[in-house]
Amino acid sequence: MNEYIDTHTHLSDSAFAGEEDAAVRRAVEAGVTIMLQADTCAEEREAMYALCDRHPGVLYPMLGLYPGYVGKDWRDRIDEMLPYLGRGPVAIGEIGLDYHCGDENAALQKQAFKLQLELARDRGLPVNIHLRDATEDFFSVMEDCRGMKLRGNLHAFSASAEVFGRMSRYGDWYVGIGGVVTFKNASIARDLVRIPLERILLETDAPYLAPTPLRGTRNESANIPLIAAKIAEIKGVGIDEVASATTANAKKLFNL
Repeated sequence: MNEYIDTHTHLSDSAFAGEEDAAVRRAVEAGVTIMLQADTCAEEREAMYALCDRHPGVLYPMLGLYPGYVGKDWRDRIDEMLPYLGRGPVAIGEIGLDYHCGDENAALQKQAFKLQLELARDRGLPVNIHLRDATEDFFSVMEDCRGMKLRGNLHAFSASAEVFGRMSRYGDWYVGIGGVVTFKNASIARDLVRIPLERILLETDAPYLAPTPLRGTRNESANIPLIAAKIAEIKGVGIDEVASATTANAKKLFNL
């Protein structure tokens, strides 16, 4: 059986309430041997870490303040994170910028994002990036941080190969490809042809963005092979090659 890694999932989300262990079991049975848990805010953080403690070597935590939770108290929220740095996060994430519902707090988001990039640099950790409708501000922050030698991945990547090429000027970067790649007429399916397999990670963003033919249902890590199969089709290679390459990529980036 192929080995896969889900590099971005949310098992502590209320959608999995009472079913977390069963979801882990189904994923492992499908060959998904490691699942990285994305952090968003203090309200879910302790539950996420408890799940990781319950499944050592299978679930690994990240640590970060999601841009949707950035407000005037963002510094306090980041201070709340700091004690968890001693509990083995494999990345700072998910962090970034999101202007989908407006850019009224754009300045605060950029400040919180930059501070967390600095935290990742200081701790020698990769970053897991959330980016939505804020591309130019994102690159302005990256330009400010050019000398930090950052590494990480763009989670739920659905932008162009040109955006990835631009990103690659700022360090050691990968793209996280999830269920969207299986959607009809998804532009990322076309652009993925031009992104090397050596720069691709698999993810679900579960419970969101279930792949075709499960679109509209609760997503979970057990669906990773469906995403890998679509990437194999796009790349014109076997699914074994996709599994091997993406697993190696994830282990290298996140030091697994």
